[in-house]
Amino acid sequence: MENLIQLVNRLQRACTALGDHGEESALPTLWDALPSIAVVGGQSSGKSSVLESIVGKDFLPRGSGIVTRRPLVLQLHRLEQGSREYAEFGHLPRKKFTDFAAVRKEIADETDRETGRSKQISSVPIYLSIYSPNVVNLTLIDLPGLTKVAVEGQSDSIVADIENMVRAYIEKPNCIILAVSPANQDLATSDAIKISREVDPKGERTFGVLTKIDLMDKGTDAVDMLEGRSYKLQFPWIGVVNRSQADINKNVDMIAARRREKEYFSSTPEYRHLASRMGSEHLGKVMSKHLEAVIKSRIPGLQSLINKTIIDLESELSRLGKPIATDAGGKLYMVMEVCRTFDGIFKEHLDGVRPGGDKIYNVFDNQLPAALKRLQFDKQLSMDNVRKLITEADGYQPHLIAPEQGYRRLIESSLISIKGPAEAAVDAVHAILKDLVHKSISETAELKQYPSLRVEVNGAAVESLERMRDESKKATLQLVEMECSYLTVDFFRKLPQDIEKGGNPTHSIFDRYNDSYLRRIGSNVLSYVNMVCASLRNSIPKSVVYCQVQEAKRSLLDHFFTDLGKKEGRQLGTLLDEDPAIMHRRLSLAKRLELYRAAQSEIDSVAWSK
Repeated sequence: MENLIQLVNRLQRACTALGDHGEESALPTLWDALPSIAVVGGQSSGKSSVLESIVGKDFLPRGSGIVTRRPLVLQLHRLEQGSREYAEFGHLPRKKFTDFAAVRKEIADETDRETGRSKQISSVPIYLSIYSPNVVNLTLIDLPGLTKVAVEGQSDSIVADIENMVRAYIEKPNCIILAVSPANQDLATSDAIKISREVDPKGERTFGVLTKIDLMDKGTDAVDMLEGRSYKLQFPWIGVVNRSQADINKNVDMIAARRREKEYFSSTPEYRHLASRMGSEHLGKVMSKHLEAVIKSRIPGLQSLINKTIIDLESELSRLGKPIATDAGGKLYMVMEVCRTFDGIFKEHLDGVRPGGDKIYNVFDNQLPAALKRLQFDKQLSMDNVRKLITEADGYQPHLIAPEQGYRRLIESSLISIKGPAEAAVDAVHAILKDLVHKSISETAELKQYPSLRVEVNGAAVESLERMRDESKKATLQLVEMECSYLTVDFFRKLPQDIEKGGNPTHSIFDRYNDSYLRRIGSNVLSYVNMVCASLRNSIPKSVVYCQVQEAKRSLLDHFFTDLGKKEGRQLGTLLDEDPAIMHRRLSLAKRLELYRAAQSEIDSVAWSK
């Protein structure tokens, strides 16, 4: 099962390199789901010394007050015996440190880079991997020491800031808490125990570590604490004896310090019966073994999280669209594909697959007929207007039988007014088509990806619609002009002649301008105009559909495609000016997807081999 910790370490290193450790994202992070161990304790509790004892190296900064001012994510990787020890930082991935004094200096320097040369803290972690034959496979997170008061150079909120930072790590259900408390202080006042109890009241995730056992007052011992009588946890307390300041000043070897620690517990009568489960070496093994067990129990949950996250990542990548091609041919193909998608959506609106096309029918079925009705031909054919036009048309020579020129003028002046509703129908359909273009653009996900292409496609489509509108107006107005230019002769042939209606040709020619005669002329003209209106009510929609709707379906972007074929790669590139934030997001998601797929493969293989 040792390969489980190695697997988690690899995944955590990959998360570190990728930044998948609490980044601002709606997606869960693999880092948060992977079990880890957080080391918690008050200032000067011996927390750093415990870590150094587990590692077997003197590598952490020392000093008074707050020394650990940023979380240190420490990954230990066991090498084969005889291998050379080295360390690597997450922020310096290609640099190996074999001098652990240089590791200590880099930790201090990297802390200062983030916080400045002050005593302030930062929640931005430092990632450190140590490779050694003298360690167990383990991940430990060293957190700033809890404190009760702010010192000079620190903000008043630092006490709460440190507590909130520590709490953010240890409240996660996958976090194992290593609570470090000095044995020469009352456990009731232990900062580590207090905050651990708040987030883990049953002690199911907490391991208690007692330091400074050798520094207790004479006549006292830590047996009650180590045996859980002072404060009981689900796991046995572990006592450690760290190097003294004199040992540190003399650069006493860690391996030698471990031997002296063993000798202390085995030779001290009070602790002799507990010696087998005391010491930093035992602590490291216990934590490693427990971490393995926790990882094993979390495998089904990890598999579920990874599988769901892969689906979410693939979905978001699909929503963001494909990355931009690098060659001119690829770019042209991408632009054409996006345009075809838009064109397809536009046609779906017209064909009823999507809403909006029905508005065009409403123009023909309601708006146009209503506009024709509002023309009020009876006013145009009032008695005074008929008399005026008939008289003017006769000129100096009154008509002999029927006022043909007067009829023509009356009909033409009435039919000309139909141009207004005809043009209004063309404009109304144009407005609807233009609105459908805008809707189709907003519904084409790929166009959201490229702002410049969206503007160009919108401009090209609207320009085409305007050309179609102009052609449609010409064709529609020609229908009206055709009716004006040639009257239907059969209609007038069927009208009764004046003489047949009892007209007396011996009467004065001016008798023909009486009211009855003029009223009959007006009635005849109105009947003819109504007949023409009924015909145009059917033919105008046909002209509009043919010139605008059908033409838009056939060739909305034809001119744009023609111009597109003349553009060079650089010009095509300006159309595919994707938002850099989206490009960065896609790249980040692609890397995360690669990480999660690799994790899925590795965890599945481990799960099947159990």
